[in-house]
Amino acid sequence: MEIKDLKFDEKGLIPAIVVDAVTKRVLTLAYMNEESLKITMEKELTCFYSRSRQQLWLKGETSGNYQHVVSITADCDKDALVVMVEPDGPACHTGETSCFHNPFFESEERHEFSYEDLMKLIAGRKTEKKEGSYTTYLFEKGRDKILKKVGEESTEVIIAGKADDKKETIYEIADLAYHVMVLMIDMGISLEDIFRELASRHVIDKKVKQEKMV
Repeated sequence: MEIKDLKFDEKGLIPAIVVDAVTKRVLTLAYMNEESLKITMEKELTCFYSRSRQQLWLKGETSGNYQHVVSITADCDKDALVVMVEPDGPACHTGETSCFHNPFFESEERHEFSYEDLMKLIAGRKTEKKEGSYTTYLFEKGRDKILKKVGEESTEVIIAGKADDKKETIYEIADLAYHVMVLMIDMGISLEDIFRELASRHVIDKKVKQEKMV
């Protein structure tokens, strides 16, 4: 696909949804024209067209919060883009990671789950101790207790997996994941730290496969 295949609107613009390539979080919605899209691809840095200022702007040029482009994908109608990036800092001018940070509506019956929210909940049990909370209990007992639980849950995963019990394995993996997250909070390790480490290993694995093919 080439730029000429895209469908820009009557003002020569196309919406670009910017997404963190590691966390998959939507960072912002901006607009590009043909020139800014070309710059984005040449520099591999997001460049947009400001509708209010009527000019191009390279994200991060003044703030230092550049967005390094990983990929650009057009939708089925070719009139909108998803830009996957690795950001150097917050996407929003307010300092928030994402421009989408104002809760507007939430279903009373359905609840969105995210690792980020669970991490915040766990962190809250450490800073604001809650009586009767198992998580608070772990933090109060300290690192050795947390590590012991990680070890125990790892063993439970192995036992369930060895027994080929899918349901029990899922249950035990969830337990292990939770205790690992408690350890992460205790050690000041973020989800982003883990995501980026895994992403770096993916690149290494890809290179190794290419070398083997050669």
